[in-house]
Amino acid sequence: MAAVFANTRTREQEDFDVETLTAPPENWSLIVWNDDVNSFEWVIETLMEVCGHSAEQAEQCAFIIHFKGKYAVKNGDYDDLKPQCDAITERGIGATLEETVS
Repeated sequence: MAAVFANTRTREQEDFDVETLTAPPENWSLIVWNDDVNSFEWVIETLMEVCGHSAEQAEQCAFIIHFKGKYAVKNGDYDDLKPQCDAITERGIGATLEETVS
């Protein structure tokens, strides 16, 4: 006699599995890179306007970028950070997105 196995998975479990496999990771960092072209003022202004940083936060980020060579100025979801990364690079400042390891 052949064994018959019933599928006990629910539709919700199947939907969750598919979503888990296809959803982009939410752990991304917006990295701004140091250069010898852009002024501190321009970087600070950009971080305030594009990323919503306070003046103090933007200034601290600019100093870290200058002395360390790069800095993750913001973390979050790829879809949220991508337009900000594009806006920063359109202003002539080097920026990239990097997936963080959890």
